[in-house]
Amino acid sequence: MKTKRENLLTIYRGLPQPIYVLFFATIINGLGIFVYPFLALYLTQRLGYTPLQAGYFMTFASVLYVPGSFLGSKLADTFGRKPVMVIFQLLMDVCFILCGFFEGTDMVPYLVLLGLLFDGAVDPAREALKTDVTNQENRQVSFSLIYLGHNVGYAFGPVIAGYLFFAAPSWLFWGNAAAGILSVLLVILKVKESKPSKELIEESKSWKTTEKGEEGGLFKALFTRPKLLFFALSVTFFSYAYSQTLFALPLLTTDLFGTKGAPLYGRMMALNGIVVVLFNPLLVSKLRRFHPLSNTVVSGLLYVVGFSLFAFAKLPLVFYLLTVVFTLGEIISATNEHFYVANNTPISHRARFSAILPIIMGTGHAIAPMVGGMIIASHSMSLLWLSTGLAALIGTIGVFIIYLYEKKPRN
Repeated sequence: MKTKRENLLTIYRGLPQPIYVLFFATIINGLGIFVYPFLALYLTQRLGYTPLQAGYFMTFASVLYVPGSFLGSKLADTFGRKPVMVIFQLLMDVCFILCGFFEGTDMVPYLVLLGLLFDGAVDPAREALKTDVTNQENRQVSFSLIYLGHNVGYAFGPVIAGYLFFAAPSWLFWGNAAAGILSVLLVILKVKESKPSKELIEESKSWKTTEKGEEGGLFKALFTRPKLLFFALSVTFFSYAYSQTLFALPLLTTDLFGTKGAPLYGRMMALNGIVVVLFNPLLVSKLRRFHPLSNTVVSGLLYVVGFSLFAFAKLPLVFYLLTVVFTLGEIISATNEHFYVANNTPISHRARFSAILPIIMGTGHAIAPMVGGMIIASHSMSLLWLSTGLAALIGTIGVFIIYLYEKKPRN
C-alpha cells in the first residue's frame, strides 16, 4: 500500500518546468471562469433571450471561435507560441472589462463574441506549447496536470460566479478578466518560446514516428493522418453531449428549482472540479498503462449513463450523483483524447493541428446549444437529455472502431 501511495503522490514529479508554470497559470485562469458557464443564464435571465435565441447565440459564438483559431494557429506556427498566447489573451480580457461597464445592455453580447474570437486564437498556441515541451513518455501526465490545474480553479470559480450572478453581475466579467491578466503575466515572466527550429523540423521528416514532420500545408498534412480525422469526428459527439452541461443543464436546474437553480448549478460545477482534483491523479495512474482509445471508450460510456439520466432527475442529490458520473467520464476523456492527438500530430504543424482538430472535435459543442434549444422548444427537456446520451453512445462506437483497427499487443 505504501508503494501505491508513493506512486500516486509522485506521478507529477520530474515534468518539464514550463508545465508547472502552465499548471499555476491554469489554476488562476480556472478561478476566474465566470462568464461562459453562466452565459446561457445571463442571456435568458438578464437580457430576456428565449432558450432558443440563447442557443442560436451560443452556437454562433462557437462558430466565431473558428476564424480566431485558424488565425492564432497560423501565427503560432510562424512567429511563435508565446506572443500569440499573450496578445490575444489580453485582448479577450479587455473585452470582458468593457462587458462589466456595459453590463445589462445590448453591447454585452457583441463584446462577448469578440472576446471569444480572441480566445479562439489563444488555444492552439497554448496546445502547441504544451506539446513542444513534452515527449511521449511524459506527455499524458503533463497534460493531466494542466487539466488538474484547470479544475482546482474551477472547483471554486463557478460557486463564486453563482452568487455574483444576481448580487453583482458586472463582476462576472471583471473577475474573469482579472484572472486572465494574472495568468498571462505568469506566462510572460516564466515561460520561454518553444517553437521548434527549422532545422529540427527538417530533420524530423526522416523520423519513424507518428510525430514526424510533413511537407505542404495543413490539409495535405492532415490527410496523412486518416485515423486522427475519424477520431476527431467521433469525439465531436462527446463534445455535443458535454456542451449541454453549459447550455441545457443550467436551464434544467432553474426550470426545476427556480431562483435556487443557479446556485445549485454553481455547486454542481464546483463538485465537478472537486471530483477532478480528487480522482484525476488516481485515474491517470491506474489507466495510463491501457491504450488511450480504450480509455476513451470507457469515458464515452460514463457520458452515456450520466447524461441520459438527467431526463429523469428531480432531486438535488440525483443532480450531484450524475455530476460525479459524467465528471469521471470527463477526466478519462480529457487525459486521453489530447494525448492521442498530440502523439499523432506532425511536429511541423502542431499549432495548425491544434486548431483544426479541436474545431472538428468541437463541432458538436458548437451546434449543441442550437440543437438543444430546438429540442426544448419543439419537444421537451427530457427528450433533450435522452438524445444527448444517444450522441455520446454514437461517439463511443466510433472510437471503439478505431481501437479495434489499431489494436496491437502491448508490452
